[in-house]
Amino acid sequence: MGGRIRYPWRAQSLPPPKGRFPTMRLRLALAATALLAAAAAPLAHAGGADGPAADPADRRADFVTVDPAGLLGADGTVTLSGTYRCLDDGAGPVLVGSTLLQQDRSAGIGGTRAVCDGAVHTWTNTSVVKDPAYQPGDAVVRATLTQLVPEGPMGLPAPDFLAAEAAPVVLG
Repeated sequence: MGGRIRYPWRAQSLPPPKGRFPTMRLRLALAATALLAAAAAPLAHAGGADGPAADPADRRADFVTVDPAGLLGADGTVTLSGTYRCLDDGAGPVLVGSTLLQQDRSAGIGGTRAVCDGAVHTWTNTSVVKDPAYQPGDAVVRATLTQLVPEGPMGLPAPDFLAAEAAPVVLG
């Protein structure tokens, strides 16, 4: 038995031909761009609630508030609410997010797409939090009004925080 034993599965593999297979980074960028375009298209409009010709100094500010009471269901469902106002979503979609903090536990409680027309709107976020569950009583809610704006040469969405509020709540 002379000679060398050849293992075909150990053969040196050749790199893929250049230009034929997009890299994972390019695929991710294309997918993110498509998602951003799909989310922003129905929201785009010419100007804020006051119209495009209005003086920016006359516009009211973006804000978000938290209601002082939150609902806690027997199955672990947490419902939080409040109000918000945003003036212009022309740069990208705007979301109202909330985080519930109680003792050493915190969890994101849903998210709501905002209507940015300059009017005051209510938001309600709901999520099921199982383990460990929240207890009735005092807690803190952090609410944020966040706009996703395209950045960089690929136009990937990045958060722009328009307003934030941290407020005590009573879960019941």
